[in-house]
Amino acid sequence: MGTPRAGAAIEVYADVRCPFAHVGLRRLFEQRERRGSRVPLRVRAWPLELVNDAPLDPGLIAEEVAALRAQVAPDLFTGFDVDAFPTTSLPALALTAGAYEVGLEVGTRVAMALRWALFEEGRDIARPDVLLEIASGAGIALPHHCEQDRVRDDLACGRARGVIGSPHFFVGGASFFCPTLDITHDGGGLHVAGDPAAFDALVGAAFGSAR
Repeated sequence: MGTPRAGAAIEVYADVRCPFAHVGLRRLFEQRERRGSRVPLRVRAWPLELVNDAPLDPGLIAEEVAALRAQVAPDLFTGFDVDAFPTTSLPALALTAGAYEVGLEVGTRVAMALRWALFEEGRDIARPDVLLEIASGAGIALPHHCEQDRVRDDLACGRARGVIGSPHFFVGGASFFCPTLDITHDGGGLHVAGDPAAFDALVGAAFGSAR
């Protein structure tokens, strides 16, 4: 896995509609805020609809959300609405890519705001009016078509780097796939538990010490 330099930039490949990524990013962001850290966090696109060449199933996402709330994250997904689940991630990922062109903190703010709108407020983040509201709140315009190209560039780069799935974190030379959670399927059921050892390793790589 390599030995990262503490305080190295954090890169995350994630789908904006992935509930596991929402948990991982929230937990890492909370650690960053708690420590007053200014370590850069860049959320790159890993569009599952392109990775899998198939749309995400809202029913499956709802099952994952229910398992996460029941087993590890009762504080999250409080307003999730499966009926408002967006049909595509690409417009939101393009907005995130455009925001990062403005600046790292702007991009991070938009990446987190989109996930909050979807999973905590039950909003369809593929709708232009929702995207415009989030963009305006960050002081930026809606992206042009070229940002869709950046989404595909992230996908190609992630494949070259060996991204396994959403979320996949990189810190310096270290790589962490979904380090917040231990996810298993047993007898057709989804079982989710926290993975404190893996998360502590990520936190130590990112911020210089464990929790």
